[in-house]
Amino acid sequence: MNIKKMADELKLQEEEYVELVKLFVETSRNDIERLVAAISNHEGEKAAQAAHSIKGAAVNLELTEVSETAKKLEMKAREGNLEGASSDILLLKKWLNNIASRIRV
Repeated sequence: MNIKKMADELKLQEEEYVELVKLFVETSRNDIERLVAAISNHEGEKAAQAAHSIKGAAVNLELTEVSETAKKLEMKAREGNLEGASSDILLLKKWLNNIASRIRV
């Protein structure tokens, strides 16, 4: 994760980018909790909304791995097929923890 490069691509100062990423990590952790709850309650639309929220923010910050994983979850939820969702959620958590450790959240 090259913070300077990503900030430059978004025409932001590094500090601004880091603050946005910190906010993203915090918000995404909440969205993951919503996602897990929705899956547990068999609420596909709510699960899709939580995954969509993560995906959209990740796209805006150019966090490709996170956005692709969230997109996969969103599509599964919209199709009503949440088989394997737990492994995708674990992968999302891994990405977020990795990002957080790099920006010290």
